Amino acid sequence: MHFNHSRTGGTLLNQKFTPQVLSGEDGLDNLAQLVRSYFRMGGHHIQFNVVTAETLREAQRQPEKHRDLIVRVAGYSDYFCDLTKALQDEIIARTEYQGF
Repeated sequence: MHFNHSRTGGTLLNQKFTPQVLSGEDGLDNLAQLVRSYFRMGGHHIQFNVVTAETLREAQRQPEKHRDLIVRVAGYSDYFCDLTKALQDEIIARTEYQGF
């Protein structure tokens, strides 16, 4: 399968992983294979978020300790602690995936 990105003006692939998925040699190898495959298929841009839902919940409880935490929202990235509680909760719900 090949993506024809010239018809769409390019696309963005958003990927979310927990740190455990990318840990060790296997995790890094899987990530490298994913990236290489995506670009071989004509991919244009990938955005990665590597964070646990628990880290995000901790940032809600103690935002002063997580001011540098940036997350992908929907077409843009923003500081997690600057988002509304409702949007933070939505991002946490979307961050529960733990495998390929």
